[in-house]
Amino acid sequence: MQTTLITSEKNWIEYTAIKQLQALAALRGVVKAVGLPDLHAGKSPVGVTVVTEGIVYPHIIGSDIGCGMGLFKTGLKRKKFKMNRWLTRLNHIRELADIPAHNPHAEPSPIYDLGTIGSGNHFAEFQILEEIFAEDEFEKLNIQQDDLLLLVHSGSRAYGQLILTEHNNPAGYPANTTDAENYLAKHDNALLWAERNRSIVANKLIDYLGYNPLVDTIIDCKHNFIERKGQYFLHRKGAVSADVGPVVVPGSRGTLTYIVSPTEKTAESAYSLSHGAGRKWARSLCKSRIREKYNRDTIRETKLKSRIVCHDTDLLFEEAPEAYKNIDTVITTLLQYGLIKVIATLRPILTYKG
Repeated sequence: MQTTLITSEKNWIEYTAIKQLQALAALRGVVKAVGLPDLHAGKSPVGVTVVTEGIVYPHIIGSDIGCGMGLFKTGLKRKKFKMNRWLTRLNHIRELADIPAHNPHAEPSPIYDLGTIGSGNHFAEFQILEEIFAEDEFEKLNIQQDDLLLLVHSGSRAYGQLILTEHNNPAGYPANTTDAENYLAKHDNALLWAERNRSIVANKLIDYLGYNPLVDTIIDCKHNFIERKGQYFLHRKGAVSADVGPVVVPGSRGTLTYIVSPTEKTAESAYSLSHGAGRKWARSLCKSRIREKYNRDTIRETKLKSRIVCHDTDLLFEEAPEAYKNIDTVITTLLQYGLIKVIATLRPILTYKG
């Protein structure tokens, strides 16, 4: 069994998260456990890839199977964005469930609340291009300089929780058993519908704002899932695959989002990359630490001049930029290990949570 921690001198990782990673590494059948720069503590540690042989552990993935980031072209140019009008429109809904969702697929959705993002760190965020670092790679994404983009962070919603409840066995399931195959079949269906859900969220938001939804997926990268690689099972919890081309690595709502491409050196990180900045503070600590810094209005603005629509003030404090690690440090660490190439950065202009 091998434990690898991808970090650097400037990248802070809490002791509890490292101990949780070591506990996963000690599980039966684990051949490698990797902690990425965004590693932080949770029910299971987030920002990890655990490679097993001959066994599957549903509890490592957790309840939000298929959670990930979908980056979409909205079909709109920047000049169509009207801050005040869009803020007013989005403030008229308490949550995305208030907007009806149409299932465009032939089969019924196993996600009851299809077209929603959920709470916590999930969001739908309108973004614009900030800077291009790799012209050749950027051109392949088919993004124009004046495109209005939408980044959606969500997963399989209550469907994933149902699957975990049915298969929450900390001892794991030996590969090729009925239990393992049943879990993996449901897991794969959750991945499919989580990706579909992100697209439906993007389309219905554009439609609700009064435009013809011509949403086109640029990148969709999941970060809570199991990938089968030969005889091994790669359990990714808060980690994206380095085998799918360019991926999105967002920071907090007050920082830039990075589009990066993996290099050929990702075997060290179990063919995985960071999924974001990673939490720095527990949710219970956030409000007490920064309540004097913000009021009910200023908490809805960022240093990048972007705005946030969210009707839960406590959630706004829990998800404040200060609660997250420095995304630039996470990206720099990945660069130092030779794991990525930065393609471009995106700037948030309007974030919806709820």
